Amino acid sequence: MKRSEVDRSKLSPMMQQYMEIKDQYEDCIIFFRLGDFYEMFFDDAILASRILELTLTGKQAGLEERVPMCGIPHHAYISYVDQLVDQGYKVAIVEQLEDPKETKGMVKRDVIQVVTKGTKIDSNIDAKSNNYIANVYAFPYCYGISYADISTGEVYAFLVEGEDNKVIHEITKMGFREVIVNDSINRELVDTLRSNYDILVTILKDGEEDNEYSYIYADIEDIRIVQTLKHLLYYIIDTKKGDLHHLQPCQVIKSSMYLEFDANTKKNLELVETIRNRERQYSLLWLLDKCKTAMGSRMLKNTILNPLTNKKEILRRYDMVSLLSCEFILRDDLINALSNVYDLERLVGRITYGNLNAKDLLQLKTSLGQLPIISKILGELHYDSSIETFEELYSLLDRTILEDAPFTLHEGHLIKPGYNSELDELKKISSGSKDFILEMEQEEKKRTGIKNLKVGFNKVFGYYIEVSKGQCNLVKDEFGYERKQTLANCERFITPLLKEKENIILGAEEKIISLEYKLFMDIREVVKRYVGGLQKVAKIVSEVDMLQSFSIVSDTYKFTRPEITTERSLKLIECRHPVVEQVMKTEYIPNDIIMDKTTNILLITGPNMAGKSTYMRQCAITVIMAQMGCFVPCKSASLPIFDKIFTRIGASDDLVSGESTFMVEMKEANYAISEATENSLILFDELGRGTATYDGMSLAQAILEYIHDKIKAKTMFSTHYHELTSLEKDLKHLKNVHVSALEENGKVTFLHKVKPGAVDKSYGIHVASLAHLPNSLIERADDILNVYEKKNIKKETFTQTSLFELADEEIVEKKNEVEEKVKAINPLEMTPMEALNFLYDLKKDIQSNK
Repeated sequence: MKRSEVDRSKLSPMMQQYMEIKDQYEDCIIFFRLGDFYEMFFDDAILASRILELTLTGKQAGLEERVPMCGIPHHAYISYVDQLVDQGYKVAIVEQLEDPKETKGMVKRDVIQVVTKGTKIDSNIDAKSNNYIANVYAFPYCYGISYADISTGEVYAFLVEGEDNKVIHEITKMGFREVIVNDSINRELVDTLRSNYDILVTILKDGEEDNEYSYIYADIEDIRIVQTLKHLLYYIIDTKKGDLHHLQPCQVIKSSMYLEFDANTKKNLELVETIRNRERQYSLLWLLDKCKTAMGSRMLKNTILNPLTNKKEILRRYDMVSLLSCEFILRDDLINALSNVYDLERLVGRITYGNLNAKDLLQLKTSLGQLPIISKILGELHYDSSIETFEELYSLLDRTILEDAPFTLHEGHLIKPGYNSELDELKKISSGSKDFILEMEQEEKKRTGIKNLKVGFNKVFGYYIEVSKGQCNLVKDEFGYERKQTLANCERFITPLLKEKENIILGAEEKIISLEYKLFMDIREVVKRYVGGLQKVAKIVSEVDMLQSFSIVSDTYKFTRPEITTERSLKLIECRHPVVEQVMKTEYIPNDIIMDKTTNILLITGPNMAGKSTYMRQCAITVIMAQMGCFVPCKSASLPIFDKIFTRIGASDDLVSGESTFMVEMKEANYAISEATENSLILFDELGRGTATYDGMSLAQAILEYIHDKIKAKTMFSTHYHELTSLEKDLKHLKNVHVSALEENGKVTFLHKVKPGAVDKSYGIHVASLAHLPNSLIERADDILNVYEKKNIKKETFTQTSLFELADEEIVEKKNEVEEKVKAINPLEMTPMEALNFLYDLKKDIQSNK
């Protein structure tokens, strides 16, 4: 049964209420609260039962036919929401807004929040990663992009000039899972984000301005950024429906502030996850993350994706890393303190939004307890920012919240004795009455002589006196017992005195739970006053944690402090790939990477598997680490500040877009040469291999010449087109280097050492033998290679550069005798017999030549 087919006039009041809410949230799966369950109906139920593996049942809703229904316990809803959201669905949580006990008729219900990929706040979010929701707003000549992490309160915005591809590069680099767009945006861009990148995209018209959150963009002058932020905030406020004043004033990002690179570079260099498994382990982030707080880990990840270009700030971080390495005792004390600091940013988010529990306040208290220690250490290290220690707030939490408080807020046992006199009195009454019950059980046994008599309690009948069937005959009228319940093996009774005490006990407990909840909410309101200060402290603690992590890895892996030069000179002595070095079982061979003021391009040749790609990657990773403010994996390092990095490494196609490997290569090459400046770093690995040899070689040479003459960017270009090495003679800023290999008795040993000059062999067949291809296949390939190497090549008829033409003395024309004889005759002048004789003689010649 479909919702659209229902005669609504026949529906029950509850189902009519559901339908009205569903009409407003057509694109959401509705979790409709009924008692202790969230129920789903109609198409939502059919879909959710399949995805969540729930039993699909039916419900009487006033119709002849039962409507489809499935349900989940309300206390376990988060895991179910996560499953649906991770698959791209939106979930609207409909809650009971009134106490059913105090309401006559239908309980009022409404949506309290909508949960989507980018708006999760009380779900299981990755602690070490931000969960951003982004907004793309199309203007006539540019795009505005804003994004926020609702769980931490961070808000950012910037403008992108130009084409849709730049928007896609920004969105994929940051890994946004949900994007909001305005209704005038190019629909092809929307389709690309949805189809190619599995991003949840919502098209949203401009909404009403909410001045309550105008502080977020109050200091921004660019009206385009303001409009972009308003569009994002309209969606967030409408979706979350709670208090979001932990959202911080927006930080406007300028492209010049950070080292720019796209999602391909992020992937190729395996900065935050590996290419093969898409996991954190064995990525650069995995190696560098020795942070003790979730906040520090998140800042580290953001720093890897957004290295700095501000020399002063980079040097400031170097100084702090150096100091921490020297003051290792203070560093150890700092690490111990940071280990007891919880996620202040997300704690503040939950406190403001209201979905916190007592455990959150206990974590906040523990964290605050470490701030005086951290503050003292930072003072001794002469750190350039001081932190507030919140002694009053710590004292409040220490006096109020019980250490063993439960997760839920409606069971009591939240507040410590001595904080509230009324609460203490109620607890004394409750405790005294319970003692009375125990005493009463002993007295009743003596008075009645019924030895197995006991006083019990359950939520349905309250307190009762229980007597077994075998001793029921001992119950006399003068005892004043009133039969309450009959069970198979016992009878249960009450007395006027027991009923009176029950009212006192239950009344006190109910008041205790209610009062404790009120006191807890009051404490929460006090804590909310400190939100701004806590967020400032969280930022400082995050950076300090990241810098101590840099210090630890620098000491552990023998990284060195780089020198930032103002000259266009790159000099990395004994540079290593930091991740490969740690996972290798054999000794890592370091290499120098030198591009002085007169060298812009390194043309790298050498065997397959010799380490050309690793050599290029370690250069880019060293640059990124240096501009993060971290020490680098070199014996010594001197480098300029780069503005952008472009990479084309490895072969890949785009099946979704129907693009071949070569087309992807050319698009990425075009992106690099159109966006790069002389202050950029370009890595091209075997560019042009995806097409015919001469096509690829010609394109590779043309690209090298273009970079050399027009862009002048520092470039590493690896190739198997050995003919390109002669360019060193004509391009004065290009130098040849090669990765060496040793060949003995037909076997190749890769030395992994980069040396000046070029080589003219790739050893591809030797690599194939290392892959254990059949020996017969390897031998045949070697034979074919010899044929190709010795084969005479005729001079091409089309025009080429002299690089690809053979000199006249290299061309040897070998005449074919059979062909010459055929050319010499004229078939029209031959008799049939002469033709047969000629054919017979020709066959004899061919057989004799075999």
